[in-house]
Amino acid sequence: MHYPESVSRDAWRAERQALLQQEKEATRLLDAVAARRRRLPMTPVRTDYVFGSMQGSLGFLELFDGADQLIVYHNMLAPGSDFICPGCSRYSDHLGNLAHLRARRSRFVMVSRAPVARIEQVKARMGWRFPWVSCEGTSFHEDFVATEGESFGLSVFMRRGDAVYQSYFTSGRGVELPSNSFGLLDITPWGRQESWEDSPAGTPQEPAHGWVRLHDEYPRRD
Repeated sequence: MHYPESVSRDAWRAERQALLQQEKEATRLLDAVAARRRRLPMTPVRTDYVFGSMQGSLGFLELFDGADQLIVYHNMLAPGSDFICPGCSRYSDHLGNLAHLRARRSRFVMVSRAPVARIEQVKARMGWRFPWVSCEGTSFHEDFVATEGESFGLSVFMRRGDAVYQSYFTSGRGVELPSNSFGLLDITPWGRQESWEDSPAGTPQEPAHGWVRLHDEYPRRD
């Protein structure tokens, strides 16, 4: 069994400060990547997909529920299969209260090809409460995931009036960092919408953390 070397407090502080400099460099690099991501062009979505849910059929625009940005996790749960992906489940277990996204004009929805009944069965077993809809019978999965050579991933869509655009997709280890509200916002065109961010002109922004509330204290954004 390996354990780190035991050193004096002063030696530990010196090593910690050296590591801290590298950590800050990594943070600045991630900030630069996020700034470039916020400047990615977007591409129009031409198909009017219809999704299944416990509330009935929903059009693509209805998934936004009045928000400007939509983050979609493409879950591998497939029709006619009992397999529940451990990786997708680990990601799902880390999803917190989505009110923090809503406060930033964004919404999160999980989508899979399995029918609604199977989705609800898995949600009940795992104790999940986030929105999860079915794209069964549509080409949604093939159009946004399979064409990238992947079986799961994260997509970001933006609504401009009644027009929908895709701005981002990632898969593999790319889904690791966006597993909380800040990480999810960082992959959207508007980011965290805080004044310290290097964002394009016209991006909505407020002072850092000034918008953060307890999740039941946010005003409703329609």
